[in-house]
Amino acid sequence: MRVLVAPDKFKGTFTAGQIADALARGLAGVEADLCPIADGGDGTASVLVRALGGEWVEAASRDALGRPIKARYVMLSDEVAVVEVSEASGLSRLAELERDPLGATSVGTGELIADAIGRGADRVLVAVGGSATTDAGLGALSAFDPGRTEIVCLCDVSDPFEGALRYAPQKGAGPEELSLLRRRLTEAASRLPKDPRGVPRAGAAGGLAGGFWAHGASLVSGARFVLDCVGFDRRLARADLVITGEGRLDESSLRGKAVAEVARRSHAAGVPAHAVVGANAASRSVVEKLGLRSVCEASDPNTMAACARRIVFDGG
Repeated sequence: MRVLVAPDKFKGTFTAGQIADALARGLAGVEADLCPIADGGDGTASVLVRALGGEWVEAASRDALGRPIKARYVMLSDEVAVVEVSEASGLSRLAELERDPLGATSVGTGELIADAIGRGADRVLVAVGGSATTDAGLGALSAFDPGRTEIVCLCDVSDPFEGALRYAPQKGAGPEELSLLRRRLTEAASRLPKDPRGVPRAGAAGGLAGGFWAHGASLVSGARFVLDCVGFDRRLARADLVITGEGRLDESSLRGKAVAEVARRSHAAGVPAHAVVGANAASRSVVEKLGLRSVCEASDPNTMAACARRIVFDGG
């Protein structure tokens, strides 16, 4: 038996590579093809540099509150860079009490892009997920010239521009802040070169994807892009079974997440797909829509390995 092990990260706890390694421990006696993946959120750069090669670059930047930081991005080649929004402007950089949905700015992401352009990048892949901001990318756009390079946004959700508000509460927004942010996004849409409202994926990273799109960026599914880069379909063709996973499985997993893309491709190829997740909040109908054969919860490497053993040797 050949098992394709293709998990996304468990956000805030384990990287996709760490999870793949843990699942592989439970697969003694079978051939495991370790294929960490990402959906355009945090961890995307690590997955791409592991699959394609490249080097990490450290640069001066600012976090979502404007504080000076050192942040990293990847140069895949002399001409292509990968910048994660979460690296400078991410929610993970802020303590819960520091979350500021109105004041948070994406300027640090723009500074990393500017640094990459200065190093010669003429194509920048922007992994658009995990942000602490809802500023339509205006902060980032103030820090670089979007006309100087090709920008491709790898989006981790499919929501339109106005759908950015769906994620504002997790960034600290209450009812009053939501009302103000709705007004802000409406005003931003009217001032941008093109109106991003209604555009699929434009709501990613607090509307940053929409702001970038209005200045000529292309918006693509991060999950699809990454799976293509890591050769997922070629590896799937040699697999008898797939184990994927993410930190939390719920209804939002249907909207552009990596697990959904893995399950879709596996179903089309006739290969059964199972998921190992940190928390399963998905209804039976969501699991059926995803096309997963089983879902197993695991909170640490030992339980991940146990889940993998159960899936392969006990059928899930």
